Amino acid sequence: MTEHWWHVVISWALTALGFGTMAALAARRHTAAKRRLARLGPRERRQG
Repeated sequence: MTEHWWHVVISWALTALGFGTMAALAARRHTAAKRRLARLGPRERRQG
């Protein structure tokens, strides 16, 4: 494997890692927002 292809593979791996991290953080924020909306929403107060 030439040096060029090592750079290509490493670049793709870092890109995939970056997008995977962003997706995981977005899912975490979504879960936190869902919990907060459930706690603050008027439906929760009526049912509870």
